[in-house]
Amino acid sequence: MGQCDSKINLAQHPLPANRRGNKKPQRNEPKFDTRAELYRLSGVDLTQVPSIQVSTALVRYTELGPDFATRFPTAKCFASWLGACPDNRITGGRILSVKTRHVNSRSAKALRLAAQSLWHSKDYLGDCFRRWKARLGTPKAITAMAHKLARIIWHMVKFRAPYDPSVWDQAIAHSNQKKLKRLLQNAAALGLTLVSAS
Repeated sequence: MGQCDSKINLAQHPLPANRRGNKKPQRNEPKFDTRAELYRLSGVDLTQVPSIQVSTALVRYTELGPDFATRFPTAKCFASWLGACPDNRITGGRILSVKTRHVNSRSAKALRLAAQSLWHSKDYLGDCFRRWKARLGTPKAITAMAHKLARIIWHMVKFRAPYDPSVWDQAIAHSNQKKLKRLLQNAAALGLTLVSAS
């Protein structure tokens, strides 16, 4: 039985709690419970991923269907199809261009909008986007984050795995260590000493 043939039984596998709480519905949202229906059809709740709204998940489903992950052997292939990775043009060992391809895909546009909305997010993905934006500039940061979101979505749909924010714990700890080291260096340069608040 393929992925598209097996739908979720909401009685046996209830919809996860809404991570965003009781957010006021937008005017352009469908009048039915889109989130529950998408979960029933695809087996995963993509809205658990930071910045992925119901509308983004709906665009992904309507354009690619429930079994899209079977058409892309890897997450890298999916991100490449979306135009969210460099399109290296190499000849004679020389790199002529690394620009991303222009892709006419509603899913690609929706993921880029989702990536841009992480600017105010307080989680790891939001912190990651802000660091990339400061280092690479806004356009490249949006593309890089759309790439990361595409890989997360592919993995969730391919393996029917719920979004697990704990996978970022090690990266968060490493990022905090780097921030602390930078603070200590800046304080030492100014002749100051940092004191723990606890």
